[in-house]
Amino acid sequence: MSGQEWAVVTGASSGIGEHLARGLAARGYGLWLIARRTEALELLAEELRDRHHVSVRVRTCDLADPAAREKLAGELAGEPVSVLCANAGFPTCGPFSENNPAKETAEVQVNVVSLHALTQALLPGMLARRHGRVLVTGSTAGCQPVPTAATYSATKAFANAFAESLHVELRGTGVSCTLLAPGPVRTGFYATGGISGLQRHSFLAWLTPRRVAEAGLRGMARGRRVVVPGPVAKAQYLAGRHTPRALLFPLLRAAVLPLFRNARGSIANPRTADSRK
Repeated sequence: MSGQEWAVVTGASSGIGEHLARGLAARGYGLWLIARRTEALELLAEELRDRHHVSVRVRTCDLADPAAREKLAGELAGEPVSVLCANAGFPTCGPFSENNPAKETAEVQVNVVSLHALTQALLPGMLARRHGRVLVTGSTAGCQPVPTAATYSATKAFANAFAESLHVELRGTGVSCTLLAPGPVRTGFYATGGISGLQRHSFLAWLTPRRVAEAGLRGMARGRRVVVPGPVAKAQYLAGRHTPRALLFPLLRAAVLPLFRNARGSIANPRTADSRK
């Protein structure tokens, strides 16, 4: 496809990442699809090629692996990428001291270090061309500490602050950075975190990953600083940012933590389980 622009999507095998890839292909972008599951990526790539007549490259990579991540960053640094959707991430839930240490470390590597490394690899080329967009999938969980999801909320606090900082830093360069901060979304994310039971609660007004991805892509195209899709997510975002901690923590203990505990179900050995896909 002559003149085709390229987009990189991490965590593209399912959920929000899959629908970011679908939305970008529908807009005519060639794609680099990046995740751990080759089969899921190949199936998606074949569908997008057939439906939208765009070029799609599949690149299997475990972003928690420093050597694999460094190799990927080196490959992408030499490519004329116009869009980076830094979407890969996963949660851990439960008391920090009881969680699998290797999985906790992998969470930081994927949610924080890979976001930082791939942005660092691709941003110089975008700036040299004075053309580019970065979309960072953060979370409303990054707006406040979340006991029993301490590592996850901390990693998303980094993602949120990093994206908003870059948004301001990049003004006038022809490149922009947008934070996508979802709240409750119906994906396999909660099963990965061992809290699939949380999805039984309809009052959380769950959004589809397609709706969240489309909101992010529209906001990115407009150069917006932050996109928070849906009323529940907006309430979480505002409450997390502006509620005094002296009020927030009693609320978390009384209302939120029991939901998490009840949703965890039975995990035989949380220190050895690793349900990442």
